[in-house]
Amino acid sequence: MGRRRKKLPHIEKVSITGIADKGRSIGRAEDGRVVFVEDAVPGDVVDVQVNRKKKGVLFGYATAIRHYSIDRVGAFCPHFGLCGGCKWQHLTYEAQLRHKQTVVEDALLRIGKLEVAELLPILPSLEQTYYRNKLEYSFSNKKWLTREEIDSGISNLEDVLGFHKAGAFDKIINIEHCYLQPEPSNAIRNHIRITAIEQGLTFYDARAQTGFLRNMVLRITSIGEVMLIMSVKEDKPERYRPLFDSILQAFPQLTSFYYCINGKVNDYLMDLEMQLYKGEAYVEEQLGHVRFKIGPKSFFQTNTRQGIRLYDTVVEFANLQGTENVYDLYTGIGSIALYVAQACKQVVGIEEIAAAIDDAHENAQLNGIKNTTFYAGDVKDILTTEFATKHGKPDLLITDPPRAGMHPKVVQMLLQLEAPRLVYVSCNPATQARDLSILTEKYKVLKARPVDMFPHTHHIESVALLELR
Repeated sequence: MGRRRKKLPHIEKVSITGIADKGRSIGRAEDGRVVFVEDAVPGDVVDVQVNRKKKGVLFGYATAIRHYSIDRVGAFCPHFGLCGGCKWQHLTYEAQLRHKQTVVEDALLRIGKLEVAELLPILPSLEQTYYRNKLEYSFSNKKWLTREEIDSGISNLEDVLGFHKAGAFDKIINIEHCYLQPEPSNAIRNHIRITAIEQGLTFYDARAQTGFLRNMVLRITSIGEVMLIMSVKEDKPERYRPLFDSILQAFPQLTSFYYCINGKVNDYLMDLEMQLYKGEAYVEEQLGHVRFKIGPKSFFQTNTRQGIRLYDTVVEFANLQGTENVYDLYTGIGSIALYVAQACKQVVGIEEIAAAIDDAHENAQLNGIKNTTFYAGDVKDILTTEFATKHGKPDLLITDPPRAGMHPKVVQMLLQLEAPRLVYVSCNPATQARDLSILTEKYKVLKARPVDMFPHTHHIESVALLELR
Protein backbone atom coordinates (compact mmCIF):
# COMPACT_ATOMS: atom_id res chain seq x y z
CA MET A 1 0.00 0.00 0.00
CA GLY A 2 1.45 3.36 -1.03
CA ARG A 3 2.23 6.06 1.50
CA ARG A 4 -0.41 8.80 1.57
CA ARG A 5 0.96 12.15 0.49
CA LYS A 6 0.85 14.82 3.15
CA LYS A 7 -1.67 17.54 2.32
CA LEU A 8 0.04 20.84 1.58
CA PRO A 9 -1.20 23.84 3.56
CA HIS A 10 -3.38 26.77 2.55
CA ILE A 11 -1.90 29.90 4.13
CA GLU A 12 -3.90 33.07 4.75
CA LYS A 13 -2.69 36.68 4.72
CA VAL A 14 0.72 36.31 3.11
CA SER A 15 2.34 39.75 2.67
CA ILE A 16 4.14 39.97 -0.68
CA THR A 17 7.41 41.86 -0.31
CA GLY A 18 9.46 41.40 -3.52
CA ILE A 19 10.02 39.73 -6.88
CA ALA A 20 11.78 36.43 -7.43
CA ASP A 21 12.81 34.14 -10.28
CA LYS A 22 10.48 33.00 -13.09
CA GLY A 23 7.84 35.65 -12.43
CA ARG A 24 7.19 34.55 -8.86
CA SER A 25 6.93 36.97 -5.98
CA ILE A 26 8.27 36.37 -2.49
CA GLY A 27 6.11 36.73 0.58
CA ARG A 28 6.03 36.11 4.29
CA ALA A 29 3.19 34.51 6.23
CA GLU A 30 2.03 35.86 9.60
CA ASP A 31 3.96 33.06 11.32
CA GLY A 32 7.19 34.08 9.54
CA ARG A 33 7.30 31.37 6.88
CA VAL A 34 8.70 32.47 3.51
CA VAL A 35 6.62 31.55 0.45
CA PHE A 36 7.30 31.96 -3.28
CA VAL A 37 3.98 32.88 -4.86
CA GLU A 38 2.55 33.00 -8.38
CA ASP A 39 -0.14 35.50 -9.43
CA ALA A 40 0.77 38.19 -6.89
CA VAL A 41 2.76 41.43 -6.88
CA PRO A 42 4.77 43.17 -4.15
CA GLY A 43 2.42 45.03 -1.85
CA ASP A 44 -0.41 42.49 -2.16
CA VAL A 45 -1.71 40.56 0.83
CA VAL A 46 -2.92 37.18 -0.44
CA ASP A 47 -4.11 33.74 0.56
CA VAL A 48 -1.82 31.06 -0.86
CA GLN A 49 -2.33 27.42 -1.71
CA VAL A 50 1.04 25.69 -1.34
CA ASN A 51 1.61 23.19 -4.15
CA ARG A 52 5.26 22.34 -3.62
CA LYS A 53 7.78 22.15 -0.81
CA LYS A 54 11.49 21.84 -1.55
CA LYS A 55 14.18 21.77 1.14
CA GLY A 56 11.90 23.59 3.53
CA VAL A 57 10.99 26.31 1.00
CA LEU A 58 7.30 26.71 0.15
CA PHE A 59 5.94 27.40 -3.35
CA GLY A 60 2.33 28.18 -4.20
CA TYR A 61 -0.22 30.36 -5.97
CA ALA A 62 -2.55 33.09 -4.82
CA THR A 63 -6.15 31.94 -4.30
CA ALA A 64 -7.51 35.27 -3.07
CA ILE A 65 -6.24 38.83 -2.81
CA ARG A 66 -7.15 40.42 0.52
CA HIS A 67 -5.36 43.70 -0.17
CA TYR A 68 -4.28 45.07 -3.54
CA SER A 69 -0.86 46.66 -3.92
CA ILE A 70 -0.78 50.36 -4.79
CA ASP A 71 1.77 49.37 -7.48
CA ARG A 72 -0.72 47.12 -9.33
CA VAL A 73 -1.72 48.21 -12.84
CA GLY A 74 -3.75 46.67 -15.63
CA ALA A 75 -1.73 44.57 -18.08
CA PHE A 76 -1.60 46.05 -21.58
CA CYS A 77 -1.35 42.73 -23.45
CA PRO A 78 -4.46 40.53 -23.88
CA HIS A 79 -2.25 37.43 -23.60
CA PHE A 80 -0.94 38.38 -20.15
CA GLY A 81 -1.27 35.52 -17.69
CA LEU A 82 -0.97 32.92 -20.44
CA CYS A 83 2.19 33.92 -22.25
CA GLY A 84 5.20 33.77 -19.95
CA GLY A 85 7.16 36.48 -21.75
CA CYS A 86 6.17 39.57 -19.71
CA LYS A 87 5.17 38.35 -16.26
CA TRP A 88 5.39 41.72 -14.49
CA GLN A 89 3.08 43.76 -16.74
CA HIS A 90 0.69 44.16 -13.79
CA LEU A 91 3.37 45.98 -11.78
CA THR A 92 4.25 49.62 -12.53
CA TYR A 93 7.60 50.02 -14.27
CA GLU A 94 8.85 52.22 -11.43
CA ALA A 95 8.07 49.42 -8.96
CA GLN A 96 9.76 46.85 -11.21
CA LEU A 97 12.94 48.92 -11.16
CA ARG A 98 12.76 49.36 -7.41
CA HIS A 99 12.44 45.63 -6.80
CA LYS A 100 15.14 44.71 -9.33
CA GLN A 101 17.48 47.10 -7.53
CA THR A 102 16.66 45.25 -4.30
CA VAL A 103 17.37 41.86 -5.92
CA VAL A 104 20.88 42.98 -6.91
CA GLU A 105 21.54 44.62 -3.54
CA ASP A 106 20.39 41.49 -1.70
CA ALA A 107 22.57 39.24 -3.87
CA LEU A 108 25.71 41.33 -3.40
CA LEU A 109 25.31 42.66 0.14
CA ARG A 110 23.11 40.25 2.08
CA ILE A 111 23.73 36.87 0.42
CA GLY A 112 27.24 37.49 -0.95
CA LYS A 113 28.19 39.54 2.15
CA LEU A 114 30.27 41.81 -0.07
CA GLU A 115 31.44 45.29 0.77
CA VAL A 116 30.51 47.48 -2.19
CA ALA A 117 31.87 51.00 -1.90
CA GLU A 118 29.20 52.46 -4.21
CA LEU A 119 25.95 50.81 -5.33
CA LEU A 120 24.57 52.93 -8.16
CA PRO A 121 20.85 53.14 -9.07
CA ILE A 122 19.47 50.85 -11.76
CA LEU A 123 19.56 52.03 -15.37
CA PRO A 124 15.97 51.84 -16.68
CA SER A 125 15.26 50.67 -20.21
CA LEU A 126 14.58 53.53 -22.60
CA GLU A 127 11.71 51.50 -24.07
CA GLN A 128 9.32 49.28 -22.13
CA THR A 129 7.56 47.90 -25.23
CA TYR A 130 8.78 46.94 -28.71
CA TYR A 131 12.34 46.77 -27.43
CA ARG A 132 13.43 43.33 -28.67
CA ASN A 133 15.28 42.91 -31.96
CA LYS A 134 14.75 39.12 -32.06
CA LEU A 135 11.76 36.84 -31.43
CA GLU A 136 11.04 33.17 -32.13
CA TYR A 137 7.56 31.78 -32.72
CA SER A 138 6.24 28.23 -33.02
CA PHE A 139 3.58 26.67 -35.26
CA SER A 140 1.13 24.21 -33.74
CA ASN A 141 -2.07 22.44 -34.72
CA LYS A 142 -3.26 22.69 -31.10
CA LYS A 143 -4.18 25.93 -29.37
CA TRP A 144 -3.72 26.50 -25.65
CA LEU A 145 -7.13 26.93 -24.03
CA THR A 146 -8.00 28.84 -20.89
CA ARG A 147 -9.93 27.08 -18.13
CA GLU A 148 -13.09 28.93 -19.24
CA GLU A 149 -12.61 27.75 -22.84
CA ILE A 150 -12.07 24.15 -21.69
CA ASP A 151 -15.23 24.27 -19.57
CA SER A 152 -17.18 25.59 -22.57
CA GLY A 153 -16.33 22.41 -24.47
CA ILE A 154 -14.65 23.99 -27.49
CA SER A 155 -11.94 22.07 -29.34
CA ASN A 156 -8.26 22.98 -29.10
CA LEU A 157 -7.65 21.78 -32.67
CA GLU A 158 -6.65 24.99 -34.43
CA ASP A 159 -3.64 26.04 -36.52
CA VAL A 160 -1.89 28.68 -34.45
CA LEU A 161 1.38 30.62 -34.52
CA GLY A 162 2.73 32.12 -31.33
CA PHE A 163 4.43 31.32 -28.02
CA HIS A 164 4.51 28.26 -25.80
CA LYS A 165 2.58 28.40 -22.56
CA ALA A 166 5.13 27.77 -19.80
CA GLY A 167 5.37 24.01 -19.27
CA ALA A 168 3.26 23.14 -22.34
CA PHE A 169 5.52 21.84 -25.11
CA ASP A 170 2.72 20.71 -27.41
CA LYS A 171 0.27 23.65 -27.28
CA ILE A 172 0.77 27.22 -28.47
CA ILE A 173 -0.87 30.51 -27.52
CA ASN A 174 -1.96 32.16 -30.74
CA ILE A 175 -0.50 35.67 -30.73
CA GLU A 176 -2.27 38.31 -32.80
CA HIS A 177 -0.30 41.28 -31.51
CA CYS A 178 2.94 41.08 -29.54
CA TYR A 179 4.27 44.18 -27.76
CA LEU A 180 7.87 42.97 -27.67
CA GLN A 181 9.08 43.62 -31.22
CA PRO A 182 8.40 46.56 -33.55
CA GLU A 183 6.65 46.27 -36.89
CA PRO A 184 6.63 44.68 -39.36
CA SER A 185 6.91 41.82 -36.83
CA ASN A 186 3.18 41.36 -36.18
CA ALA A 187 2.27 41.96 -39.83
CA ILE A 188 4.74 39.31 -41.07
CA ARG A 189 3.67 36.72 -38.50
CA ASN A 190 -0.06 37.18 -39.14
CA HIS A 191 0.45 37.07 -42.93
CA ILE A 192 2.41 33.82 -42.65
CA ARG A 193 -0.27 32.13 -40.51
CA ILE A 194 -3.19 33.18 -42.72
CA THR A 195 -1.40 32.36 -45.98
CA ALA A 196 -0.19 28.98 -44.71
CA ILE A 197 -3.74 28.01 -43.76
CA GLU A 198 -5.04 29.17 -47.16
CA GLN A 199 -2.37 27.09 -48.91
CA GLY A 200 -3.27 23.99 -46.89
CA LEU A 201 0.11 23.66 -45.16
CA THR A 202 0.03 21.59 -41.98
CA PHE A 203 1.16 23.05 -38.64
CA TYR A 204 3.43 21.00 -36.38
CA ASP A 205 2.11 18.52 -33.82
CA ALA A 206 4.86 18.28 -31.18
CA ARG A 207 3.38 15.19 -29.56
CA ALA A 208 2.86 13.17 -32.76
CA GLN A 209 5.88 14.82 -34.44
CA THR A 210 3.92 15.44 -37.61
CA GLY A 211 3.15 18.56 -39.60
CA PHE A 212 5.18 20.70 -41.99
CA LEU A 213 5.66 24.20 -40.50
CA ARG A 214 7.64 24.28 -37.25
CA ASN A 215 9.17 27.65 -36.28
CA MET A 216 9.90 31.15 -37.47
CA VAL A 217 12.51 33.64 -36.20
CA LEU A 218 12.42 37.38 -36.84
CA ARG A 219 15.29 39.83 -36.37
CA ILE A 220 14.48 43.53 -36.83
CA THR A 221 17.42 45.86 -36.32
CA SER A 222 17.31 49.46 -35.13
CA ILE A 223 18.34 50.64 -38.61
CA GLY A 224 15.34 48.93 -40.20
CA GLU A 225 16.83 45.72 -41.62
CA VAL A 226 14.75 42.54 -41.31
CA MET A 227 15.81 38.87 -41.25
CA LEU A 228 13.29 36.03 -41.40
CA ILE A 229 14.15 32.37 -40.71
CA MET A 230 11.58 29.67 -41.44
CA SER A 231 11.91 26.13 -40.10
CA VAL A 232 10.10 23.29 -41.88
CA LYS A 233 10.09 19.58 -41.17
CA GLU A 234 10.88 18.27 -44.66
CA ASP A 235 12.79 19.49 -47.70
CA LYS A 236 9.81 19.74 -50.04
CA PRO A 237 10.23 22.88 -52.18
CA GLU A 238 6.86 22.39 -53.88
CA ARG A 239 5.26 22.98 -50.46
CA TYR A 240 7.34 25.81 -49.01
CA ARG A 241 8.07 27.88 -52.14
CA PRO A 242 4.52 29.21 -52.65
CA LEU A 243 4.47 30.37 -49.00
CA PHE A 244 7.96 31.87 -49.14
CA ASP A 245 7.25 33.69 -52.40
CA SER A 246 4.03 35.14 -50.99
CA ILE A 247 5.99 36.48 -48.00
CA LEU A 248 8.54 38.15 -50.28
CA GLN A 249 5.78 39.67 -52.38
CA ALA A 250 3.94 41.03 -49.33
CA PHE A 251 7.12 42.26 -47.58
CA PRO A 252 9.69 43.42 -50.14
CA GLN A 253 11.58 45.17 -47.30
CA LEU A 254 12.94 41.81 -46.08
CA THR A 255 16.71 42.12 -46.07
CA SER A 256 17.53 38.46 -45.51
CA PHE A 257 15.34 35.34 -45.83
CA TYR A 258 16.63 31.95 -44.63
CA TYR A 259 15.05 28.56 -44.12
CA CYS A 260 16.19 25.30 -42.55
CA ILE A 261 14.99 21.70 -42.52
CA ASN A 262 14.36 20.32 -39.03
CA GLY A 263 13.40 16.66 -38.84
CA LYS A 264 14.57 16.33 -35.22
CA VAL A 265 12.40 15.94 -32.14
CA ASN A 266 13.53 19.26 -30.65
CA ASP A 267 13.13 22.78 -32.06
CA TYR A 268 16.78 23.81 -31.61
CA LEU A 269 17.95 25.48 -34.82
CA MET A 270 21.58 26.37 -34.18
CA ASP A 271 22.86 22.90 -35.16
CA LEU A 272 21.03 23.01 -38.52
CA GLU A 273 22.26 24.18 -41.90
CA MET A 274 20.76 27.54 -42.82
CA GLN A 275 19.74 27.94 -46.48
CA LEU A 276 19.59 31.48 -47.89
CA TYR A 277 16.35 31.73 -49.85
CA LYS A 278 16.57 35.39 -50.84
CA GLY A 279 18.46 38.57 -50.01
CA GLU A 280 21.64 39.28 -48.06
CA ALA A 281 23.53 36.73 -45.97
CA TYR A 282 23.22 38.98 -42.91
CA VAL A 283 21.50 42.04 -41.50
CA GLU A 284 23.38 44.98 -40.02
CA GLU A 285 22.91 46.61 -36.64
CA GLN A 286 24.41 49.77 -35.13
CA LEU A 287 25.45 49.56 -31.49
CA GLY A 288 26.80 52.96 -30.58
CA HIS A 289 29.88 53.64 -32.71
CA VAL A 290 30.24 50.00 -33.85
CA ARG A 291 28.48 48.38 -36.82
CA PHE A 292 27.71 44.66 -36.68
CA LYS A 293 26.87 42.04 -39.28
CA ILE A 294 24.40 39.58 -37.77
CA GLY A 295 23.91 36.18 -39.38
CA PRO A 296 21.15 33.62 -38.77
CA LYS A 297 23.12 32.00 -35.91
CA SER A 298 24.73 35.10 -34.40
CA PHE A 299 24.18 35.91 -30.73
CA PHE A 300 23.52 39.59 -30.19
CA GLN A 301 22.15 41.81 -27.44
CA THR A 302 18.37 41.54 -27.76
CA ASN A 303 17.62 45.09 -26.58
CA THR A 304 19.78 47.24 -28.87
CA ARG A 305 19.21 50.67 -27.31
CA GLN A 306 19.71 49.35 -23.79
CA GLY A 307 22.71 47.34 -24.98
CA ILE A 308 24.40 50.65 -25.79
CA ARG A 309 23.74 51.86 -22.24
CA LEU A 310 25.07 48.58 -20.82
CA TYR A 311 28.30 48.86 -22.81
CA ASP A 312 28.61 52.55 -21.96
CA THR A 313 28.50 51.49 -18.29
CA VAL A 314 31.34 49.03 -18.98
CA VAL A 315 33.35 51.82 -20.64
CA GLU A 316 32.64 54.19 -17.74
CA PHE A 317 33.73 51.60 -15.16
CA ALA A 318 36.82 50.64 -17.21
CA ASN A 319 38.05 54.26 -17.33
CA LEU A 320 40.46 53.41 -20.16
CA GLN A 321 43.31 55.79 -20.95
CA GLY A 322 44.35 54.37 -24.32
CA THR A 323 47.38 52.37 -23.21
CA GLU A 324 45.75 49.32 -21.64
CA ASN A 325 46.04 45.66 -22.52
CA VAL A 326 42.47 44.30 -22.14
CA TYR A 327 41.18 40.71 -21.90
CA ASP A 328 37.50 40.12 -22.75
CA LEU A 329 36.27 36.73 -21.49
CA TYR A 330 33.11 35.10 -22.91
CA THR A 331 33.32 37.66 -25.70
CA GLY A 332 30.53 36.20 -27.89
CA ILE A 333 30.73 37.93 -31.28
CA GLY A 334 33.20 40.37 -29.75
CA SER A 335 30.58 43.03 -29.07
CA ILE A 336 32.16 44.40 -25.86
CA ALA A 337 35.70 43.91 -27.18
CA LEU A 338 34.96 45.90 -30.34
CA TYR A 339 33.07 48.53 -28.33
CA VAL A 340 36.06 49.29 -26.05
CA ALA A 341 38.81 48.77 -28.66
CA GLN A 342 39.02 52.44 -29.64
CA ALA A 343 39.85 53.39 -26.03
CA CYS A 344 42.74 50.99 -25.32
CA LYS A 345 45.94 49.59 -26.79
CA GLN A 346 44.64 46.09 -27.58
CA VAL A 347 41.85 43.62 -26.69
CA VAL A 348 42.13 39.83 -26.55
CA GLY A 349 38.78 38.03 -26.58
CA ILE A 350 37.95 34.39 -25.74
CA GLU A 351 34.69 32.63 -26.64
CA GLU A 352 33.72 28.94 -26.64
CA ILE A 353 31.53 29.06 -29.77
CA ALA A 354 33.72 29.06 -32.88
CA ALA A 355 31.01 30.55 -35.13
CA ALA A 356 30.78 33.55 -32.80
CA ILE A 357 34.52 34.13 -33.15
CA ASP A 358 34.11 34.05 -36.94
CA ASP A 359 31.53 36.84 -36.49
CA ALA A 360 33.94 38.75 -34.25
CA HIS A 361 36.69 38.66 -36.89
CA GLU A 362 34.28 39.79 -39.61
CA ASN A 363 32.89 42.64 -37.51
CA ALA A 364 36.37 43.82 -36.59
CA GLN A 365 37.16 43.99 -40.30
CA LEU A 366 33.85 45.74 -41.04
CA ASN A 367 34.73 48.52 -38.58
CA GLY A 368 38.41 48.74 -39.48
CA ILE A 369 39.38 47.69 -35.94
CA LYS A 370 42.89 46.24 -35.98
CA ASN A 371 43.81 46.00 -32.30
CA THR A 372 41.66 42.95 -31.42
CA THR A 373 42.62 39.27 -31.28
CA PHE A 374 40.06 36.50 -30.77
CA TYR A 375 40.33 32.87 -29.69
CA ALA A 376 37.72 30.10 -29.93
CA GLY A 377 37.59 27.66 -27.03
CA ASP A 378 36.51 27.22 -23.43
CA VAL A 379 37.78 30.08 -21.27
CA LYS A 380 38.92 27.67 -18.55
CA ASP A 381 41.17 25.87 -21.05
CA ILE A 382 42.54 28.87 -22.95
CA LEU A 383 43.13 31.36 -20.12
CA THR A 384 46.42 30.06 -18.69
CA THR A 385 49.73 31.47 -17.52
CA GLU A 386 51.18 30.60 -20.94
CA PHE A 387 48.37 32.60 -22.59
CA ALA A 388 49.16 35.60 -20.37
CA THR A 389 52.86 35.29 -21.17
CA LYS A 390 52.08 35.34 -24.88
CA HIS A 391 49.65 38.29 -24.78
CA GLY A 392 50.98 40.20 -21.80
CA LYS A 393 49.46 40.69 -18.37
CA PRO A 394 46.05 42.40 -18.62
CA ASP A 395 45.66 45.93 -17.25
CA LEU A 396 41.90 45.43 -17.40
CA LEU A 397 39.93 42.21 -17.49
CA ILE A 398 36.28 42.21 -18.65
CA THR A 399 34.17 39.11 -18.08
CA ASP A 400 30.58 38.52 -19.22
CA PRO A 401 29.84 34.86 -18.43
CA PRO A 402 26.57 32.92 -18.93
CA ARG A 403 23.99 32.62 -16.14
CA ALA A 404 25.97 29.88 -14.41
CA GLY A 405 28.80 32.35 -13.82
CA MET A 406 32.50 31.62 -14.23
CA HIS A 407 34.04 28.16 -13.89
CA PRO A 408 36.00 27.83 -10.61
CA LYS A 409 39.21 27.35 -12.64
CA VAL A 410 38.62 30.71 -14.34
CA VAL A 411 38.06 32.48 -11.01
CA GLN A 412 41.30 31.03 -9.65
CA MET A 413 43.13 32.09 -12.81
CA LEU A 414 41.87 35.66 -12.37
CA LEU A 415 43.28 35.66 -8.85
CA GLN A 416 46.58 34.43 -10.27
CA LEU A 417 46.69 37.01 -13.10
CA GLU A 418 46.08 39.94 -10.71
CA ALA A 419 44.81 42.39 -13.33
CA PRO A 420 44.70 45.83 -11.65
CA ARG A 421 41.03 46.33 -12.61
CA LEU A 422 38.22 43.94 -13.41
CA VAL A 423 34.74 44.64 -14.83
CA TYR A 424 32.24 41.82 -14.29
CA VAL A 425 29.04 41.90 -16.39
CA SER A 426 26.42 39.42 -15.26
CA CYS A 427 22.91 38.33 -16.21
CA ASN A 428 22.57 36.53 -12.85
CA PRO A 429 23.34 38.57 -9.70
CA ALA A 430 23.40 35.38 -7.58
CA THR A 431 26.29 33.74 -9.47
CA GLN A 432 27.99 37.11 -9.82
CA ALA A 433 27.91 37.50 -6.03
CA ARG A 434 29.32 33.99 -5.61
CA ASP A 435 32.26 34.71 -7.94
CA LEU A 436 32.92 38.14 -6.45
CA SER A 437 33.03 36.65 -2.95
CA ILE A 438 35.96 34.47 -4.04
CA LEU A 439 37.67 37.32 -5.88
CA THR A 440 37.61 39.52 -2.75
CA GLU A 441 40.57 37.48 -1.59
CA LYS A 442 42.59 39.95 -3.67
CA TYR A 443 40.05 42.50 -4.93
CA LYS A 444 37.75 45.13 -3.48
CA VAL A 445 34.43 45.96 -5.13
CA LEU A 446 34.46 49.67 -5.94
CA LYS A 447 30.98 49.95 -7.43
CA ALA A 448 28.10 48.09 -9.03
CA ARG A 449 25.11 49.08 -11.14
CA PRO A 450 22.03 47.06 -12.15
CA VAL A 451 20.85 47.51 -15.74
CA ASP A 452 17.32 46.62 -16.84
CA MET A 453 17.57 44.98 -20.25
CA PHE A 454 14.16 43.25 -20.19
CA PRO A 455 11.23 45.27 -18.80
CA HIS A 456 8.27 43.31 -17.36
CA THR A 457 10.50 40.27 -16.70
CA HIS A 458 12.57 39.15 -13.71
CA HIS A 459 15.82 39.30 -15.70
CA ILE A 460 18.47 41.76 -14.52
CA GLU A 461 21.99 42.62 -15.67
CA SER A 462 24.53 43.74 -13.10
CA VAL A 463 27.89 45.41 -13.77
CA ALA A 464 30.56 45.47 -11.06
CA LEU A 465 33.98 47.15 -10.93
CA LEU A 466 36.78 45.51 -8.93
CA GLU A 467 40.20 46.86 -8.08
CA LEU A 468 43.23 44.88 -6.94
CA ARG A 469 43.91 45.45 -3.27
